[in-house]
Amino acid sequence: MILLFSKEFELITKDISMNSEFMRLNNCVHHGISRLDHSYRVAYYSYKIMKFLKLNYVDGTRAALLHDFFIDDVVDLGSINRLRKHPICALENAKKYFDISPLQEDIIVKHMFPVTIRPPKYLESIVVDLVDDVASIYERVSGITHEVGYTTMVVVTMITNFIKII
Repeated sequence: MILLFSKEFELITKDISMNSEFMRLNNCVHHGISRLDHSYRVAYYSYKIMKFLKLNYVDGTRAALLHDFFIDDVVDLGSINRLRKHPICALENAKKYFDISPLQEDIIVKHMFPVTIRPPKYLESIVVDLVDDVASIYERVSGITHEVGYTTMVVVTMITNFIKII
């Protein structure tokens, strides 16, 4: 992945980028690319949008970078339980290595809404959730290894849970 990050983005994320445990995400395949590349994509575009909207882009960017901070598969790859549980694992890992604010916690735990059912509390959480959705779709569609059945299951589950909330 080639993204030209701004100096400000690099400063906001520097300590995370230097964390050896976080860098292990480079070895985890996610939507046909590394989970590290996916996390940087979500963080960078979330940063740009939150900064434009004059939201808390510092905490938001850091949380976006940590939103998929889990190394091992939580459960079976194609399972809806994995979609629901991995944000909790990501938050636990983030708290192990970094100070996490309530805003960052909400972003990490709710980045899979409506699959995770509980809605985000903050606008920053909504931004990261939407950017993650768009990035995931882009990565799956543009990758050679995308799985139509898995993607269909995710979309159907999201729609079903959203309808339940309404």
